[in-house]
Amino acid sequence: MRLPLLPASLAAVALATMAGLTAAQAETVSVGPRPAYLIDKMKDGELKDKLKACASQPVKKTLFSIAHRGAPLEFPEHSAEGYRAAATMGAGIIECDVTFTKDKQLVCRHAQDDLATSTNILATDLASKCAVPFTPAANGEKAKATCRTSELTLEEFKSLSAKMDGGDSKAATLDAYMNGSPRWRTDLYSPGTLMTHKASIELIKSLGGKFTPELKSPEVEMPFDGMSQEDYAQMLIDEYKQAGIPASDVWAQSFNLDDILYWVKNEPEFGKQAVYLDGRYSAGLDPMKPETFTPSMQELKDMGVSYIAPPIWMLLTVEDGKIVPSAYAKEAKAAGLKTIAWSLERSGPITQKGGGWYYQSINSALSGEGDLYEIVDVLAQDVGVSGIFSDWPATVSYYASCMGLD
Repeated sequence: MRLPLLPASLAAVALATMAGLTAAQAETVSVGPRPAYLIDKMKDGELKDKLKACASQPVKKTLFSIAHRGAPLEFPEHSAEGYRAAATMGAGIIECDVTFTKDKQLVCRHAQDDLATSTNILATDLASKCAVPFTPAANGEKAKATCRTSELTLEEFKSLSAKMDGGDSKAATLDAYMNGSPRWRTDLYSPGTLMTHKASIELIKSLGGKFTPELKSPEVEMPFDGMSQEDYAQMLIDEYKQAGIPASDVWAQSFNLDDILYWVKNEPEFGKQAVYLDGRYSAGLDPMKPETFTPSMQELKDMGVSYIAPPIWMLLTVEDGKIVPSAYAKEAKAAGLKTIAWSLERSGPITQKGGGWYYQSINSALSGEGDLYEIVDVLAQDVGVSGIFSDWPATVSYYASCMGLD
């Protein structure tokens, strides 16, 4: 998905990004014209009037606005440039997806095996270390390549550059594979600077932000060179402790419930804010049928889970043509679980056919980009989420500031 061309705002963000930001500068939020663009597309009504009335007010940084991998609509994900852009747009919490290198050092990548599409590795000598070398599309077979962080040392990883994530599966050449992408522009604000987990902590702290690292599932067998899953989970927490970051500033995440329970038991201060990313939709959970919730919301709460984070569509449904909280959202609230939604502006523009995977339960009620703020409003006011992940934090930051959310 691409934003409409907004040269003035994006140039401002890019200028701040290239120059770097001090903590004081990072408190000055610039959301650009996209919020106004979305508000203009809204249906007439009280919500539109309220959001329009905030146009002359300064936007404040808020913990409600969570940067999903930085600002990946326009910047390479998990890049220093993307993190700075997210801070500029008012994200109070910034995400680093955490995986590890061959020498067991933690780095920020969405997946351990995504280097072929999210970095320039295939154009370097390090391509020889990829588990699956680049193979062009031919004879009905798609182009492919698989390169893992666990195949590189930390220094080798740091020698790479980030690019907009994507690879053209129809490409007959390496150049076409790297530069073609079905989802993203690959030339905008690239290349980007890759981040180690420790470097991300230092940068986000300097930007005045807080932290939501996600412990990614390894793509290699564990234990890895003597490192167990528990060791891996502990390493993530240890890097915050070593940096002097208070547990209250960290929302550690995982799709693996065992990771959450490990933190609850072994690092209880961090465990208080550990976020269980709920991917059980792939294992038969129906957000409208509580009998399919295994464990139940109350059982999760009794285990010590405090935060649960499903995709947006699991929290919402449609009744009489209106977007309302789902049974899942109601059950979570009744059990005393705090909810976080992911990820706004991720699956493409909203059209008369709906908004794609992230809005699948409410596509019938969607007709255009102006519906984004109705989605945000129902999540905030009716579901009562604690925050929303977004690929372009300015959208959520504007709403949160306008509504006086923390």
